[in-house]
Amino acid sequence: MKGLLARINAPHKGGRKPPAKHGNLAPIALDDVKRRIELLDSFEQAGLGWFWASDAQGRLIYLSANAIERLGREPGELIGTLLSDLFVSDQDREGEGTERPLAFLLGARNSISQLPVKVIASKREPWWEIAGKPQFDKNGEFTGYRGSAKDISAVRENQRDAARLAQYDPLTGLANRHRMHKRLDKTLTAYRNSKRACALIMLDLDRFKQVNDTLGHPAGDELLKQVAARLGQLLGDNVEIGRLGGDEFQIILPDLDDRGELGELAQRIIQMVSQPYSLSGSRAIIGTSVGIAVAPYDGIDAEELVKAADLALYAAKGGGRAQYRFFSSELKDGAKLRRQIEEDLRDAILRSELRMEYQPIVDASTHKVACLEALVRWPHPERGPISPTAFIPVAEDSGLIKELGEWVLRESCRQAVEWPVELRVAINVSAIQFSRADFPETVKRVIKQTGIAPERVELEITESVFMGDPEKVQRIFKRLKAVGVRLALDDFGTGYSSLSYLRKAPFDKIKIDQSFVRGSPQKGNNNSAIIAAIVSLAEALDMETVAEGIETKDELQLVKQRRATHLQGRIFSLSMGQEELIERLHTGELVYEPRGPEKYRSERRTEFRRIGLIHDDYRYHVVLRNLSKTGALIDGLIDVPTGTQVVLDLGGGQLAVATVTRSDGHSQGLEFETPLIRDGADGLCTRHRVSPYQIEAAGRPLAALPHDAYSAMTGLSKGGAGPKAFIEADITYRDVAA
Repeated sequence: MKGLLARINAPHKGGRKPPAKHGNLAPIALDDVKRRIELLDSFEQAGLGWFWASDAQGRLIYLSANAIERLGREPGELIGTLLSDLFVSDQDREGEGTERPLAFLLGARNSISQLPVKVIASKREPWWEIAGKPQFDKNGEFTGYRGSAKDISAVRENQRDAARLAQYDPLTGLANRHRMHKRLDKTLTAYRNSKRACALIMLDLDRFKQVNDTLGHPAGDELLKQVAARLGQLLGDNVEIGRLGGDEFQIILPDLDDRGELGELAQRIIQMVSQPYSLSGSRAIIGTSVGIAVAPYDGIDAEELVKAADLALYAAKGGGRAQYRFFSSELKDGAKLRRQIEEDLRDAILRSELRMEYQPIVDASTHKVACLEALVRWPHPERGPISPTAFIPVAEDSGLIKELGEWVLRESCRQAVEWPVELRVAINVSAIQFSRADFPETVKRVIKQTGIAPERVELEITESVFMGDPEKVQRIFKRLKAVGVRLALDDFGTGYSSLSYLRKAPFDKIKIDQSFVRGSPQKGNNNSAIIAAIVSLAEALDMETVAEGIETKDELQLVKQRRATHLQGRIFSLSMGQEELIERLHTGELVYEPRGPEKYRSERRTEFRRIGLIHDDYRYHVVLRNLSKTGALIDGLIDVPTGTQVVLDLGGGQLAVATVTRSDGHSQGLEFETPLIRDGADGLCTRHRVSPYQIEAAGRPLAALPHDAYSAMTGLSKGGAGPKAFIEADITYRDVAA
């Protein structure tokens, strides 16, 4: 190492001279070459650091023997290796970062200072930190590098661990909020340039707080780990899954905008997460709600898309939980409405604005009323009727469920006492209400205050009450049966039922959820077999069964053939108020004759709203009267020939190609080329929408979809370039939305 030896042999210049020898002290002088080399050798051998040198061609001409040994190589193996084949820096590999890559520094003959590199000429591939200076001869010709190195593998590992902790959730191993936001932002930026779509799913766990409260936080942590594992198993490695904190998760799905596929995936997520969990010997059942937004349709940047998915999740929770929702512009108003509902509900309970209605449950063989299910209604003085699916989840989230549940229990029992016939009253009990330690005492107090016979009170409870402490649940059951009330298992089969709790739970009745009844007579439908299995199970356990939600005569015939003991549904009667019920009971009309359509058909929703209809590049305004998955009924065009191809603009960029199959004056029946899909609520939507990239191509700035996306794309809100093919009728309905 000529450069190194030259520096060692250089005469001492300036400063103090080394002290002379005295006594046993023998300082190492600068011109004491032998002892200085011994010092450097000991430094190398101790592994504190090593030296390396290269020639003018960038080939290794020296490396400390201890370093070569650490690499597991023979001394002669590495000599002559190009430095670029020996060391690689992060910047060389990734092409990014603020540091200059090693290849650049060597090529420019720059000094190297504390540069981390991976030693690729070793199986172990350790990380070193190297430094070096270019050397020149007396003529200024470059002669190579002289440098030092030290092993920083342990430091590098610690840094990598720290970096991982900064990006990943330590509990589940999923990406954390910071990494998910960074990944989503980077993805959306790249996808805008390449005109691609990206879906974002937000989900949080229903009833997770109850697990923490009943089983403890360690059980809650274990539950989160199992949820993360299930999501990973379902979704695979091609998507990014993150835990944002608490019980909230996020999923990034690149290149997916088909809402049919997204809805199916959301339903699979709900089903998988809702399966029972084993937590330290205890059994827990939770659920999940899912919100879905898609870029660029619902937002073009990360912040906008996350907000859209959050609003969709909020709507899913507000719709009754264990549901999914797609984002729509109407949800912004829905979030405000939910907050207003919470405020108004407090006042409604205090002012007794709520009222009870009752739907008959009849004996399957005689159709004679055997029980009446109590259903709470809220006729809002300003907003009109508000559905229980809207205000009950708000009551659960806000803590109002205790007051609401107690009011419903008391009012139902009080009104049942007024009935001229002593019929049972079935009262729904939420899982949150049931889990309160004072619930049996509340039931006992209400029965005493109202004077109703305990055996006339039937409490309908869902399977979710079995989540948590099974011993506590059994104690509550025991105390309720001691009061003398009856117990019914509501919505059986919609969760992941376990026969183990049915062995111990003292139920008198099992209610078969209407989702199994609806459409059960259709060919290829497995619901018929499921109904038969539930009835057989109930018979073996000496329990009654109620098939609920019956609407058609073929459904009625089927559930009777499957031996359900009791029946409920609009085919017999809708719910009725207290006055109407008492009037009917006074007349002795206890038998309900079935009235309804003969057969089940795909559900049609009454709409009555104005939409666009496009034909030959001309856009008409028509009234949508009803809508189903496969077709629609419209008003507004006169004498449109059957077989005419049209496109319905359902709003929000939803265009549905359809054929006129029936035409009668100003009304037309349409059949869709591609069936609509469920939107996760009670509505329908198209699989695909007008792409914001198409609107951008028409000269508009790229933005999330406006409600009238077709007009934004074409510049036409009504009319067209050519003549009209049809005459528009002046259709006015008082309730039609403009």
